[in-house]
Amino acid sequence: MNSPQDTLSRLEVTIAARRDADPETSYVAKLNARGVGKIAQKLGEEATETVIAALTQDREELIGEAADLMFHLLVLLGAKGVPLADVLAELDRREGLSGIAEKASRPRG
Repeated sequence: MNSPQDTLSRLEVTIAARRDADPETSYVAKLNARGVGKIAQKLGEEATETVIAALTQDREELIGEAADLMFHLLVLLGAKGVPLADVLAELDRREGLSGIAEKASRPRG
């Protein structure tokens, strides 16, 4: 059985491979050709759709929208040159910390 991290890592590799493909044949390439602003906008749309799915309490819809959200987050991270490993390392760093304490420890500004 694959771990969620394996699945996300494979998806990250696939996204990287498709980033410079023909935008006519690759959705990832099409998003990247339109720029980070468009990718971020699409991520925001998917986040909203995930919230709506959660509020309708339709489990299958929520699963699908959450998958779309994670996919588009990986597309954005790749476009900005941020490896998934860096995000996972940050989550590891925060593990075991109270969310309130972690937020209070962030630099103000």
